[in-house]
Amino acid sequence: MHFQNPLEGANEFCRIGAAELAAAFAKRSLSPVEVATAAMDRAEDVNPGLNAFTFIDRHGALDAATASERRWKDGAPLSPVDGVPATLKDIVWVKGWSVRYGSTTTPATPFEEDAPSVALLRQAGAVFIGQTTTPEFGWKAVTDSPLFGVTRNPWNREKTPGGSSGGGAVAAAVGAGVFHLGTDGGGSIRIPASFTGIVGHKPTFGRVPAYPPSPFGTVAHVGPMARRAADAAAMLQAMSGRDLRDWAQGPGELSTLGGEPMARLAGKRIGHWSKPAAGVLDPEVAAIIAAAVARLTAAGALVEPVELPTGDLLDLFHHHWFTGAAARLAAIPEPARAAIDPGLVQIAAAGAAYSSTQLVRAQIRRGEYGAAMDRLLAKYDFLVSPATPLAAFDAGVEVPAGSTFGRWTEWAGFSFPINLSQQPACVVPCGFTAAGLPVGFQIVGARGEDARVLSAAASLETIFP
Repeated sequence: MHFQNPLEGANEFCRIGAAELAAAFAKRSLSPVEVATAAMDRAEDVNPGLNAFTFIDRHGALDAATASERRWKDGAPLSPVDGVPATLKDIVWVKGWSVRYGSTTTPATPFEEDAPSVALLRQAGAVFIGQTTTPEFGWKAVTDSPLFGVTRNPWNREKTPGGSSGGGAVAAAVGAGVFHLGTDGGGSIRIPASFTGIVGHKPTFGRVPAYPPSPFGTVAHVGPMARRAADAAAMLQAMSGRDLRDWAQGPGELSTLGGEPMARLAGKRIGHWSKPAAGVLDPEVAAIIAAAVARLTAAGALVEPVELPTGDLLDLFHHHWFTGAAARLAAIPEPARAAIDPGLVQIAAAGAAYSSTQLVRAQIRRGEYGAAMDRLLAKYDFLVSPATPLAAFDAGVEVPAGSTFGRWTEWAGFSFPINLSQQPACVVPCGFTAAGLPVGFQIVGARGEDARVLSAAASLETIFP
């Protein structure tokens, strides 16, 4: 079965991964300026039909690429990813860029400092080619906003790419850059990765520093998106580190990311989580995941069914997500709120209705659940699951037409539980529906074990079709 690849028509420079680019830059057989130009040309070519970018920074990118070219020529690159083209989501601060959070209520004034993740990528020499779309304040798992409109899936433009990092996922899928910075509060990296057939990694909480603090608190993570697990790992290495602006990181050091060989799946004890915390698993997606698990077993992994610790995880997540939405909305002047996405207003109202006692009880429940998840991951090398219980649906709506879902959270039951517990989770593509839409496979590891998870993800890429 053959489906059109979103990379079709892309320049050959747009298909090269980070390690290959570094080797070419070192040999001077390829220039960071050539690669950045090709990536921006690709972005401009696809954006009218897909709406993945809010703007493309050609001047800034070419200046950065030219500086990178000089460093490679002098034999003094800033890092192995110096000169690699990257995109940044319209939700992280970037010095000199306007960051609007997809909202008409925010000012267009350029920011004067980088967010920590952006600063670390800049220090590594990444070339920022443009900014990618998000729903308003990243509140939902599809990508459309009052300011920038609807972002579309490159496999089928009638479908959503998911969200909230939908613009970055589309950019990755079509070859408009190698590294794509996303955020993930309830699946916002992993859901669009699944819907667009790319790799998305939600790191261990605190692996990547964040500032300013998210109103959604410690369910919110910053992480990499790319076409390959190796590129996601290289990007994560570049954007990880301690930043004293991020108090929630804590003072401890997480295990190293570098030098992890591709994981051998044979002999690994793996728990197969097949029941979402909310909603139901689509039969076609279930069959594709079952085939992927069979391949994992054939590779020698010891796979057995597993269930997550009990409790109403959807209700638990709503207490955290909806109260965060209430806090975010409260920061917007009341006269401006009429322009806010109605869905965001609705969940903010639900969040404001929770009492302080209910919220504290939810925080205690979360601690109990998180500890139970740590104990579960002490028994298994990894957990695996569908990335999403369904494939991409129509663009411009929060839930599939004709479904019983009320909110996006009700079809995100394989993603938000891992935000609550803060383990690293990576999504890789594992197949297609009969309609030609990608399906993603999620692998979860113990907290701090991002390198092992990404190494296993790279191994999965070799056994999946």
